[in-house]
Amino acid sequence: MSQDPALRRLARAVGLMIDWEDANGRRHQTTPETLRSVLGALGLPADGEGALRDSAARFRAAHRALPPLRTAEPGIDIRLPLPPGRYSLTAEDGTQVEGMAEAAPGGARLAAPALPGYYTLELSGQALTLAVAPAHGHRIEDACEGQAAWGLAVQLYSLKRSGDGGVGDYAALCTFAAAAAAQGADAVAISPVHAQFSADPSRSSPYAPSSRLWLDVRHADGEDLLPGLPPFGAELAADWARLEALPMVEWPAVAAARLARLRQIHRAFREAPPGEAHAAFARFLAEGGTSLTRHARFEALHAAQLAAGPARWHWRDWPAALRDPESPEVAAFAEAQAEEVAFHAFAQFLADRGLSAAQRAAREGGARIGLIADLAIGVDGGGADAWARQTEFLSGVEIGAPPDIFNAKGQSWGITTYSPHGLTANGFAAFREMLGAAFRNAGGVRLDHVLGLRRLWLVPQGEGPAAGCYLRYPLEDMLRLVALESHRHKAIAIGEDLGTVPEGFRPKLQNAGLAGMRVMWFEQSGKSFKDPARWTREAVSMTSTHDLPTVAGWWEGRDLLWRETLGTTLEGQAETRAAERPKLWEAFRKAGVAEGPVPGPEAGARVADAAAAYIGRARCALALLPLEDAVAAVEQPNMPGTIDEHPNWRRRLHPPVERLFHDPAIEQRLRGLARARRAP
Repeated sequence: MSQDPALRRLARAVGLMIDWEDANGRRHQTTPETLRSVLGALGLPADGEGALRDSAARFRAAHRALPPLRTAEPGIDIRLPLPPGRYSLTAEDGTQVEGMAEAAPGGARLAAPALPGYYTLELSGQALTLAVAPAHGHRIEDACEGQAAWGLAVQLYSLKRSGDGGVGDYAALCTFAAAAAAQGADAVAISPVHAQFSADPSRSSPYAPSSRLWLDVRHADGEDLLPGLPPFGAELAADWARLEALPMVEWPAVAAARLARLRQIHRAFREAPPGEAHAAFARFLAEGGTSLTRHARFEALHAAQLAAGPARWHWRDWPAALRDPESPEVAAFAEAQAEEVAFHAFAQFLADRGLSAAQRAAREGGARIGLIADLAIGVDGGGADAWARQTEFLSGVEIGAPPDIFNAKGQSWGITTYSPHGLTANGFAAFREMLGAAFRNAGGVRLDHVLGLRRLWLVPQGEGPAAGCYLRYPLEDMLRLVALESHRHKAIAIGEDLGTVPEGFRPKLQNAGLAGMRVMWFEQSGKSFKDPARWTREAVSMTSTHDLPTVAGWWEGRDLLWRETLGTTLEGQAETRAAERPKLWEAFRKAGVAEGPVPGPEAGARVADAAAAYIGRARCALALLPLEDAVAAVEQPNMPGTIDEHPNWRRRLHPPVERLFHDPAIEQRLRGLARARRAP
């Protein structure tokens, strides 16, 4: 394929992959049209010779500039494009040391400090942040003192408790975490709880949030904040009870009801005499700073603009002055709507308070890790994060996946994320802030689609996924920052490394201290399931994930029935499943977690028993059993490729958290998992 050499040079310099290999090992070349489109979205127009020349010059100039942050390893030489001379290094605690930077090709050379942390480096009249990463982050073996650990993975909305109003909340999570710890669990992995759009309660996917810095207030509960809170009122109480009785989350109605109750609590809070709750809120506001202020303002602005018309859903369609978070018009709006802005900050306070209580309950109950937060790969481009940090986010493109063996058309996920060049130019401020928010109330963080630290498939808006292109990211810098934040918070990091993983990528994760994921369905060798004793040590074993069938559902063929309903049946799938069941059962028998002949297709619960023990036998440092498999549910939380055709992110699980761990079948399943973890 013929391409303009200047276009290719700029594309390569920016990090676009002109040549790439698909899941089947076939080589592809990105078209010139796609390169121009993606370069334009990156703010580097390439539609003509003059535009190409100007864009290349601007990119070279930006690339030569001293970055605000450099990552390093302890004691390793750092080279900077600055004149040599005396330098000073100031640690976070104020400790300062001085030294001489030696001359080196292209500038100066000095040794990085021996202790991990953030430092301010001053040299030749310029200053930058030096992020010194440890050899690796806080690993599972560090948290659990080398002992095999286990835990549960739960979709937060699916939990039930008395008085929850139709959705799992942080109060239910608190009870669940304490009870799981009492059973011997070291971890409770939860679905993403990133902030959604309060003004648009129809949004339900936890992987397309408004902000990854703040929390989903639909799960907040403040009933214990103050004594003598006002009653619900007859209408709200009736709606609350109706929603609680439903088998699935009715998101729009649930959001409306819970936000109405939060507003009642906020009014009572404002009218109550100052006390400890008010002091705690003041501390929360101070800690949240500009980030919290901007988020609260966005929530209020979004509601006001949506009220003016649905065409103003995206902030780029707002009046020009309101698109700038620092504009006088935004400040004037916030002043005029001070009570509304204060409410959204207060709702975040309640959410943070609830999530913190759940982590505390888990740790006080004996869990050595506690909550494992889930960090989505991106955000909605119309949300608070993209509005607040416009220079650090991609615009004009969506992230997704190229065509592969699972999806012949490819995927476009309707979300965006950071620009690698915006991150570098801003000292990775947004990335560091996001990591800090994720680790804030957790003993660990799972990074969704961790391959995104290396490269992402970008799809120009308005184009199909096949017209996309890979963009490289500064993997070494980002892994160092993850390791540093993991080390600082004494919390583990897990990378969702499923799918087609480039050679050499998993060792890089392991070296940085990030555990991988090993899912039972994918751990096969040839025509048989792999012995769990051979699974990767530096990983987390799981029966399934939220995007895959549950064990009971797979065994009983519930996912196949859904394919028939949706018209996506694959030729020979029933025959293939009939052949796979004996293979899985034989793997269970060889691992010593099952015996006897292969059960019939209706015996999903019995197979779930064996599967729980099977992942317990894995060599992995941590075993996580999805709650769906702990209760032997047949329905999976999400079916990729569907929106309304399948009830994604809505199913609730029985029994309620107050009785969950007293159910004999669930107790038996968890005992089997715990015994398997102790087995030699």
